[in-house]
Amino acid sequence: MRLVVVGGVAGGMSAAARARRLDETAEIIVLDRGEHVSFANCGLPYFVGGEIENQQSLLVQTPASLKAALDLDVRVRHDVTALDTAARTLTVQTETGTEQLSYDALILSPGALAVRPPLPGLDSPRVHTLRTVEDATTLRTVVTAGARRAVVLGGGFIGIEAAEALRAQGLETSVVELSAHVLPPFETELAHLITEELTGLGITVYDGIGAASVESGADHDTVILTDGTRIEADLIVLSVGVRPDTAVFGEAGIELERGAIVVDEHGRTSAPQVWAVGDAVISTDAVSGIRRPFALAGPANRAGRLVADDIFKPALARPIPNPLGTGIVRVGELSAAMTGANKTTLVAQGIAHHTMHLHPNQHAGYFPGAAQMHLIVHFREGDGMLLGAQAVGPDGVDKRIDVLATAIRAGMSVDELIDLDLAYSPPYGMAKDPVNLVGMEGENVLNGTIKLWYADDVDAVLESALVLDTRSRAEFATGHLPGALNIPHTELRERLDEVRDAAAGRPTKIMCASGMRSYIAYRVLAQHGFDASTLSGGILTLRAALGSRAERLLDPAHAPQRA
Repeated sequence: MRLVVVGGVAGGMSAAARARRLDETAEIIVLDRGEHVSFANCGLPYFVGGEIENQQSLLVQTPASLKAALDLDVRVRHDVTALDTAARTLTVQTETGTEQLSYDALILSPGALAVRPPLPGLDSPRVHTLRTVEDATTLRTVVTAGARRAVVLGGGFIGIEAAEALRAQGLETSVVELSAHVLPPFETELAHLITEELTGLGITVYDGIGAASVESGADHDTVILTDGTRIEADLIVLSVGVRPDTAVFGEAGIELERGAIVVDEHGRTSAPQVWAVGDAVISTDAVSGIRRPFALAGPANRAGRLVADDIFKPALARPIPNPLGTGIVRVGELSAAMTGANKTTLVAQGIAHHTMHLHPNQHAGYFPGAAQMHLIVHFREGDGMLLGAQAVGPDGVDKRIDVLATAIRAGMSVDELIDLDLAYSPPYGMAKDPVNLVGMEGENVLNGTIKLWYADDVDAVLESALVLDTRSRAEFATGHLPGALNIPHTELRERLDEVRDAAAGRPTKIMCASGMRSYIAYRVLAQHGFDASTLSGGILTLRAALGSRAERLLDPAHAPQRA
């Protein structure tokens, strides 16, 4: 049997390696148009930034090592230009000419290409992408040759990593993101923390605005934004997204959806004996049901293994699971991670849900080095089914998101998180781990023990409710909502009449710094007949959600409510 794999990175190489382990007799040929296969594409920004010093470190395997270990026939600089699914042949452009190659089974893993929007000037030689080892080497060469100013177009994962890498090399660096904030899939309140961290690194962020053109000059280019802002640049990194590299296969009659290859649960395409995996494949989001490509190395690698199973051991092959989109990125001293659906997606899909904001420490507060993380969790109304989670913090973020991703995959409800038996020791966590705390608060929301209000509601709250601030007087003096009544939570039981008089029949909206003290206050008020609710995540979340507006709204000069 001859198996041909098109694309020698991530899903393609995972499939080829698994195929060999299942069948020692098969002829396995891997074709890739690039110079390298099985390279660490997720490590490219760190090579540009100098943390990975040696280019060779990015080359996980080579054609020679794959031949020696797995007897794979890996052919680089082989570009597939046509496919005949009836004849089961590929047309391949090589350095020496054009070849015809037959197959018994074919796996397509062509990956994705960088999106190049129709902006004037993007053909400048100073505009680069960051998709291959060659791209990374070119960027590093430009940097070491004396580049001083860089502009990154796009503030997604790769764009942020590229910006930090260039800044680490001493370049004056700017990020331009068309969406309202960098890392668009993240919730606004968490993206605000990332923007602050980028600013602290010395990176200028232009969000909510796009590039209009690139103007070439003799010794530098100028990026012109849609508001007229001009940013001088010695190099420009284009990172505004990717699109499936599938034109050849669409022309061959392979069914596509929005440019991505349509596959069944085992990776089979519309053509017989043709499978597909990776960035070029359309997938169904496990939570929202939205169909889109997922350009992530983890799902691609796992799908490659399962496709090989379907070819060589079909009776035992498991279906490819729908992805959750779990991802993480380092930004300065912070990590930002996500899994499942965000609020925008849930609202767009009409999925009724609750949202919680928590700010726990990553380990015991009394142990040196304790640091706060910021955690957002969404779960379905009614049954509490977990839908998505995001976290930002200096430490421990990866552990919690991985646990929550596992819980979502397992179909757990939020209250079941209470019972997870997670490792505890003061240097590593807390007796009540942040994940357990998510479960406890989630159970309270589900059974009505707590009722939440949100930062997005602040304008309506100020118009129609009493704001009760349960922080200390010193905290209150640093800034508070206009008209808020300040009663520390420890004094509340003795001052209920003051709250009742100030509310004057209106709902009472409680708040504190992070949500713990206001929860205690809520339980007191609820059991005394008040129409009350507590701000999810407290002022920490309010400040992050409102951004620059928070400073005006939380003015210390605001006159407090008088009972």
